[in-house]
Amino acid sequence: MLINFENVGHKYKKIIRKIFDEAIKQTDNDLHDIWATVSFAKRDRIKELNRMYRKVDRETDVLSFPMLDIVYPQTLKDYKDEYAPDGSLYIGDIVICPKIAKWQAKLYNHSKKREIGFLALHGLLHILGYDHIEKEDEEVMMAMSKKILDSVGLERGEK
Repeated sequence: MLINFENVGHKYKKIIRKIFDEAIKQTDNDLHDIWATVSFAKRDRIKELNRMYRKVDRETDVLSFPMLDIVYPQTLKDYKDEYAPDGSLYIGDIVICPKIAKWQAKLYNHSKKREIGFLALHGLLHILGYDHIEKEDEEVMMAMSKKILDSVGLERGEK
C-alpha cells in the first residue's frame, strides 16, 4: 500500500506504514497499487473539517474521508472497476490531530506513538467499510484494531 503523508512527523511514518500493511493483509484487502493520504492537522483545522463535512462543531481526534462506498464485509476486490487508468486505486484520506492524540495517550496511559497508530488504523478501517454505530459492528472493528495493533507491537498500555 502506498501512503501519501502530509505534515506527518518522520517518527510516525514508519509505524503508520507498518500498521497499514498489516491491516491491509488482515482485512483481506491486500491488492497492488492502493493508496491513501494521511495528514496531521492542528486543532482549529480538524474542528473546521469536522464542521464542514460532518456538521459537528467541535474538535475530534481523527477524520476519515473514504473514496469508495465500501461496507464491511465487502473488500477492495469488489471495487476493481474503480481503478484509475494507471492501475491505482485511491481509497481515501485520514486526518489526525496530534495534539488531541497526545492528550488521549496520557488519558489512556500509553505512548503518543501508540495513540497515533490507533487513530491512523481507526481511520483506515472506516475507509475499508468498518463502523462502530451499532454495538455488533463496534465489537468487530475494535477486535480487528486490537489484533492489528498487537501484531505490530502496539498493545494497549504500551509506553
